[in-house]
Amino acid sequence: MFNTSSKVVLARDGELTVITMTSDLEGDVKEFAIVVPVPTFIERKQIGVVDSKTIDHIDRYTAPRLVEYSDFDRCNPPVPPSVAMAGARQPRFLMTDAKARRSYGLTIEASYDVVEYDVLILSAKESDGLVNWLIDNHYRIPRGEGGVLGSYIKQGMRFFVAKVNVDRMKAIGNGYLRPLQVRYQSANFMVPLRLGTVNAGGPQDLIVFALSRGGRIESTTYRTVKIPSDVDVPLYIKDEFGPFYKAVFERTVSRENMHAVLVEYAWDMGWCDPCAGEPLSNKELVELGARWQRRCGRVRRWPLFAAAPTPSSPAKTFPEDIMLMETRDRTNSQGRYVPRHPCKGTASCEAANT
Repeated sequence: MFNTSSKVVLARDGELTVITMTSDLEGDVKEFAIVVPVPTFIERKQIGVVDSKTIDHIDRYTAPRLVEYSDFDRCNPPVPPSVAMAGARQPRFLMTDAKARRSYGLTIEASYDVVEYDVLILSAKESDGLVNWLIDNHYRIPRGEGGVLGSYIKQGMRFFVAKVNVDRMKAIGNGYLRPLQVRYQSANFMVPLRLGTVNAGGPQDLIVFALSRGGRIESTTYRTVKIPSDVDVPLYIKDEFGPFYKAVFERTVSRENMHAVLVEYAWDMGWCDPCAGEPLSNKELVELGARWQRRCGRVRRWPLFAAAPTPSSPAKTFPEDIMLMETRDRTNSQGRYVPRHPCKGTASCEAANT
């Protein structure tokens, strides 16, 4: 199975992190499984699923946008000019705990049924034991994952392991996998990127939608770079906006040597200029982890867009996980491209010559 694009929603409130994960894995759903490093023990009440439509909504809302303007006839000035806008998003099993401890040097700390998923919380003393346990329990481990797992074990992290329970999925009647969500308290604020890059068949895209009360969330381990924006473009781009933006994105990634976190959108959730879609409702924001929305009327949401490395050369691109911090920077920015329609009037008055 390969993963070329993942979307992660991070909501941060103090030391509480809510992470929602979805991906475009290719392969049989029966083969699907994820292993996510987590900094603390996870209880059942901290795990849930989210409607995929909510992830799609925040993706549309924060997408780079094409904004059309028409130059007005100075001899016949209109009431404010109309604005047309379009968005684009194209970059882009179980054994007993005693036996596990004795044979593999790991501990199954908990097992949960979470709707269509079977979830385990594991801790391990060494990567070889964890890798052997995963292989013996029919998990397919990509080459090179042992070293990455070992680095997380040294940090004292646990592992959130989930795979699909096909029978429950059929009983529920869902034809798709819903995004998994985990909540935990930790001073560490990060995206454990490296484990996912091992399972790539080529370059990966990682889109992170970060929600916070205060200001922009930025990477502390990699440079945070804004995508080129507020650029006038030819009129024909209107019919080729997807490929155009993909080229802009790829050129920016290449210029940064695939070694930067790219910001596509950073804006106050209370308004937008212009909107690429309908704003998210308070219910949707709470579903994504912004639970403070129940107590106050506005939320700040700062998505980050990162290009992940190819698995053959992670040391040259993203050798470390993306560590994050919340800043006080409340500057709005967005990927915005403007084709301008020239005025077709007669320009026969004095105002037209100014």
